[in-house]
Amino acid sequence: MPYQLNEINDKLRKDPVAFLAECDAHYQQRINTAVDAILARMKDSPIVLLSGPSGSGKTTTALKLEQELERRGVNTHTISMDNYFKTLNRKTAPRTPEGDIDYESPRLLDMDLLDETFTKLSRGEWVVVPKFEFARQMRNDSRGSLLKLDQNEIAIFEGIHALNDDIAGRHPEATTLYISARSNILEGETLRFKGTWMRLARRAVRDFNFRGTDLGETLSMWYNVRRGEKAYISPFKGRAKIVIDSSLRYEVSVFANYAAPLRQAVDLVLPENARYRELHDLVSAFAYFEPVDPALVASDSLIREFIGGGSYRY
Repeated sequence: MPYQLNEINDKLRKDPVAFLAECDAHYQQRINTAVDAILARMKDSPIVLLSGPSGSGKTTTALKLEQELERRGVNTHTISMDNYFKTLNRKTAPRTPEGDIDYESPRLLDMDLLDETFTKLSRGEWVVVPKFEFARQMRNDSRGSLLKLDQNEIAIFEGIHALNDDIAGRHPEATTLYISARSNILEGETLRFKGTWMRLARRAVRDFNFRGTDLGETLSMWYNVRRGEKAYISPFKGRAKIVIDSSLRYEVSVFANYAAPLRQAVDLVLPENARYRELHDLVSAFAYFEPVDPALVASDSLIREFIGGGSYRY
């Protein structure tokens, strides 16, 4: 369901603190509804698979699900599927049409190990959750951690490929979730900001602040990220038993504070980039929004995953 720009700006002008709290409470309601569904399916499987495209807020959402499940008395373990990447072999790695390594491809994941892990955990057996070292592009099983699920325990596996045929497809009994920023922002009937733009703004600010990635590089890569989503993520979202919209009505007003560096980065994107026009439209769209001070964002807000200063450990 789309949001209305005028309502967002009016509420931010009148009482920004109350509006931010209202939006965060709405997101918590989505979390609570998802937890209701997870608990209803615990008898079928202790495995929860959470998928979503880049910038969808999978990590914070998984932690919020864990927090609510724990509050209801269910011991919960959240595991990033990034740890199941294979050690990178540049000779055999999948490639994009341009010849670069396709980092969006599910072929980089150890599907057989994930399959074995889900099976053993469902049987109450011990497994070793591996550790992937991104700096060395290799999996280090010696740094892995032991895990076993007892009664009334759940494991949430989050990753962009969680609903893939070779993951969720092998375990249809698992509870499956799909998350993305799905709500556009309209002014009357006119589109002012796309849900997909929220994800790009989140990713650009996060990568710039915490991953040392140049904004221009992030924006230039967006075409390939979107290509990967359409090839490897979107075809499987229909497998989700639960769908969560991670968009927050106030978030574009928060990211409007980063409009100046984003505009400078967009100017460095080459015109031949397939997303060139869209990137310019995105940055220009910030002008429609009443900015809000990021300091007003709650420490447990999903947006803190991207702007920092949050209470969750990632």
